[in-house]
Order: sequence, then structure tokens, then C-alpha cells
Amino acid sequence: MTILFHEGNRELQDRFDSRRIADRLEDKLTRTAFTDADRAFIEGAMFFFLATADTQGRPDCSFKGGTKGFVRVVGPSELAFPDYDGNGMFKSLGNVLVNPAVGLLFIEMAEKPRRLRVNGSARVLEDDPLRQEFPGAQLLVRVTARAIFPNCPRYIVRPGEAAPSVYAPRPGHLPPEPAWKGFDDFKDHVHPRAPVPGDRG
Repeated sequence: MTILFHEGNRELQDRFDSRRIADRLEDKLTRTAFTDADRAFIEGAMFFFLATADTQGRPDCSFKGGTKGFVRVVGPSELAFPDYDGNGMFKSLGNVLVNPAVGLLFIEMAEKPRRLRVNGSARVLEDDPLRQEFPGAQLLVRVTARAIFPNCPRYIVRPGEAAPSVYAPRPGHLPPEPAWKGFDDFKDHVHPRAPVPGDRG
């Protein structure tokens, strides 16, 4: 039983021989409750990206920002964040009203970059008492997580960096393998590496 993958994911996993590593990553890293480390990362974030879709499946992705602590883990599988004044279009929250499925992406662009994804179901609330703890909040959004999982951060570039990540494929450059592919939990499940232009290996 998978909480991450559907037949479209499986079709491509099978085409590129990555079903074994996909299943292993889900088994070892995916959870439905926040860890203490997840809480610290989320509550220390000053921004995240929010993906939503309308009833026809048309997607929208928006940037949400605030001060540290503006996103809070409020239950084993629940987080909450305020909706501050914006342009008045209500693209994200309007989508949530008609389609509660959401995806949140937290990124730390630091010396040691990190990414955390939270997929789940959202509710938009006006009379939630927690909203009063966020001055300037028009509404409060609560998200019940269906899947929480980290992502490999290898392509993240720190702000101000002119060069791409050392892992980014490009002609004449053979990217190194990320360390996690050599970990005991994963090394026997990794799929063949895709060819890179200029790679003569």
C-alpha cells in the first residue's frame, strides 16, 4: 500500500527502473506524523511554497512568508499558518475552498540545505481562536498531513550564488552522486544513472 504513488508515478518509475528506490524512500522516509526535527524546521522557516488546484485540476503555486514561527505544528499530523493581506485574488485559499488537496514545500537555502514536503488536506477558517495569535491575519489555514517526507536538497543553490549546483547536469561536467545513494538503506535499490551530455563513462 502506498500513500505517495499513483498509476502515473508507477508508469514512469517502471519505464526508468526506479520503482525499487521509490518504494524504499517511501518506506524509510515517509511519515504521517511530524517528528521533533520536522517541527523545528517548519517553525523555524520564514517562508514556504504552497501548491493548490481548482476543481478542474488547474494548479497554482504561491509563496507564503512571515516571521519565524508563523507556521506552527499544532498536532501530531497537523500544522497551521495565517493568511496575511495580499493582492485580494485569493488564488490559493480560493482553490482550497473547492479542492482541499495541498502540497507544502519548505526549503532551507543555507550551507547545509534542506527540503521538506507536506502533502495533505487543508481547511480555511475565519473563527479559529489560533488566528488571534497572528496579528494581521485575515484567515487561518489548518493542514492535516497525509504524507510528510524530506527531499534530496542537491539542486538547491544558496542565495547570491552565481554558479549552479555541483549536482546540476551540464555539458562537460559529470555530477557527483549524492551521498544518500551510498547509504546502506538505499544503495541496493538505486536505479541506473541517466546519461549526462559529455559523460564518456
